[in-house]
Amino acid sequence: MIYEKTKEEKKKDVKKPKEKHRMRMIIRVLGTDLDGEKDVAHAILKIKGVSHSFANAICKTAKIDPNKKLGSFTESEIAELEKAIREPLEIGVSSWLLNRRKSIESGKDSHVSGQDIDVTRKFDIQRMIDKKNYKGVRHMFGLPVRGQRTRSSFRRGKTVGVIRKSVRLATGAPKKEKEE
Repeated sequence: MIYEKTKEEKKKDVKKPKEKHRMRMIIRVLGTDLDGEKDVAHAILKIKGVSHSFANAICKTAKIDPNKKLGSFTESEIAELEKAIREPLEIGVSSWLLNRRKSIESGKDSHVSGQDIDVTRKFDIQRMIDKKNYKGVRHMFGLPVRGQRTRSSFRRGKTVGVIRKSVRLATGAPKKEKEE
């Protein structure tokens, strides 16, 4: 004989869905929209100026679980995360992980992230141009700064190569004479 549940027993067995913590899909941190479904350590990599090692150091020193989803953070936790990224020395991140050590203006170690990177880079290049040092002059003329060869690359709009004899004759270009 097959046992069948009564209507009252069936009602008791129906599980009510647990109320989930509302997870946000997009979180704005330091002027960057981040994916809320990703882990914290991977999500903050989208912020300009945050590398893998820096993200891991932030999570470790700020005592944030790197595997926790970013969308489940509260407003206060997001504020703490922003503060940790802006001022990593205050929470104990090593100075060798920072991207702006011994700044020219202040002489102190700092970390630049977000839109501030573009601004500081622009000012650094402009300072070199104003000083008219080698790198500044190269920046001014739009040439490569770090010692690359320019024989065949960086030739915007210029002709590259040699003219073949048949093309030279067809166009009527003057013939090159051998020097003796």
